Parts: sequence; C-alpha cells; structure tokens
Amino acid sequence: MLGAVFTEFLEMVEDKFSFDVADKILEEAGLADNSSFTAVGNYDHGQMVKLVVALSKETNMEIDDLIKTFGAHLFGQFVQKYPMFFDNVDSSLDFLQGIEDKIHTEVRKLYPHAELPSFECVRHSDNVLEMNYSSTRPFGDLAHGLIAGCGEHFNDNLTIQRIDLDGSNHVHFIISKE
Repeated sequence: MLGAVFTEFLEMVEDKFSFDVADKILEEAGLADNSSFTAVGNYDHGQMVKLVVALSKETNMEIDDLIKTFGAHLFGQFVQKYPMFFDNVDSSLDFLQGIEDKIHTEVRKLYPHAELPSFECVRHSDNVLEMNYSSTRPFGDLAHGLIAGCGEHFNDNLTIQRIDLDGSNHVHFIISKE
C-alpha cells in the first residue's frame, strides 16, 4: 500500500484528534518503532488495519465510520495536491467515471509498482453512476468515503448505495446525484 495513504491517515488523526492520539495508536498498533512512513514507500495494508483498529479503541468510534471519514479526508487532500485532475470536470459523477482512465493511469506512471484498486463503471446516466470497486485489500469503506468526499468537493448531493459482493474487497456502488 502506498505510503502516501499512511502519511495522510496520520495527518488526519493529528488534525481531527491530536498528535498524542496519533502517537498512542502507533504504539498500540505495535508500529511505534517503525513509524517513519514515507509517501513514496510501500507498506503492508495490515499495518493500516492495525492503525484503524487502535484508533477505534482510542476514540470509541466504529471502524467503518473512521475509514469512511478518512476516505473523505483523503479526497480533499487529492484536490489540494493534484488540482490538475479536477480541471474541466463539472460533476462528481463525471470525475468518478474517469478514475481508471485518467487518475489511475497517471498514478501508475508515478508509482509503477503500486497495486491500485479498480473502479469499473458499469452504467452511467446523467444522475446515476454504477461502479464496481475491486481490490485485494478490504477497503470498500475507504472507497465509500472517497466517493462521499468527491460529492462534497463538487457540491453534489449524492446518495450512495452499497452492495458488498465479497466482503469489503468487492463492492457494487450505485451513486445517485439529486
């Protein structure tokens, strides 16, 4: 898993909770000795799971809610760091439809060994997008949060229906714009 995801997660924890909470979850997750995540590094996704579980225990928040919150936060960071991906895009559904062809193509150029999830669009109309999320990692909640963050960015009121096909590794999303 790309290190940028880890660094953004820890920044979110520091911003929303505190530096002390970030420190504490690194320790509780058993990662305090190896907590120097770099944006360009690659790390086992199990370490992210440990961090989220530790944050859930520390905050008494549900794991799926924390991951969705992180997904929305992460989308906001993508907007700030990669504004060129948002040029000439008018709506969340148009942006989401272009993830594979536009965004992931560019990410693979920068990080050729990155193992990215896939977002296959299976149907698209003016107000509804159906897409399948597929990953070797169980982060359907992260995808859900990213979709919600996308709607927030474009000021689109989205209804996100979710059908887990194979746990959180394969999810069918029906995204409606009201």
